[in-house]
Amino acid sequence: MFTHIVVGSNDIARSKKFYDAIFEAMDIPPSEVHANGRLIYAKHGQRFVVTKPIDGKPATPANGGTIGLEAATTAMADAWHKAGVANGGQAIENPPGIRQTPMGPLYLAYLRDPDGNKLCIGCKVPA
Repeated sequence: MFTHIVVGSNDIARSKKFYDAIFEAMDIPPSEVHANGRLIYAKHGQRFVVTKPIDGKPATPANGGTIGLEAATTAMADAWHKAGVANGGQAIENPPGIRQTPMGPLYLAYLRDPDGNKLCIGCKVPA
C-alpha cells in the first residue's frame, strides 16, 4: 500500500534513540544517521524516514494523523510500547490492550514520539 512514510524531527539524535528502540522491538535494525541527516528504517521494501523538514521550518506533528504499524504478536506490541516510553515517547489514549473494532478485536498500543507524531501498533487477536 505504501513505499515510505516520512516524519519530521527537530532533534535527530533524540529521534534516533526513540525510533531505534521501538523498531528494535519489531526486529528492525537501528538506523545510522545518513549523510543527508536522515534516519531510514526498512523492512520488506518499505521505508520509515525521520528527517528535519527540508523547508527549514520546525517539524510539527500531523493534526489528526496516525501512523499504524503491524506487530506480529501482542508481546511485540507491549515491547514496542515499553521501549517507546523508556526512550522519550509519551503513552497516549488507553493502555495497550484489546479494542473492539469494525475489523474485529485488535490488540493496540499508542504513543507520541518525542516530536509529537502519533504512532499506533497493533495485531489481530487470536480467536
